Amino acid sequence: MSAVLSSGLADPAAAEQFFSEQLKYRTDPADLAADLLAGEDQIVVLDVRSAKHYAAAHIPGAISFPHREMNEATTRELDRSKVYICYCDGIGCNGSTWGAYKMAKLGFQVKELIGGIHWWQQDGLAIAVGDESGVLLETPITCSC
Repeated sequence: MSAVLSSGLADPAAAEQFFSEQLKYRTDPADLAADLLAGEDQIVVLDVRSAKHYAAAHIPGAISFPHREMNEATTRELDRSKVYICYCDGIGCNGSTWGAYKMAKLGFQVKELIGGIHWWQQDGLAIAVGDESGVLLETPITCSC
């Protein structure tokens, strides 16, 4: 029997619902880069790693906001009309999940960036270094899908 098929299949309607839900919670580097380049003003990118890691390399335009510092007091001045995209190192790190969880719990609209800074760089997208957020000016790639 097929290893792929041995666990069964969801009916198409259930699969549609499942994948639709996933898209509400996550985004990928190519889509985020497209929005940053287009100047989408509803998106705020949060680097939820430590300030040290942010300074070493971050997504241009991202704000350093370590997830361990997120609480009602530290988020009080954030614009609740924005959508916050949380990212961390990548697939082996759950910092972005913690950040997104905390932001959602505090009442913010939020998505998690798939693959974090690792997949951002793997896709050939520019990074910024230092304490300044920077601006994404161009992207050398387009999504291959």
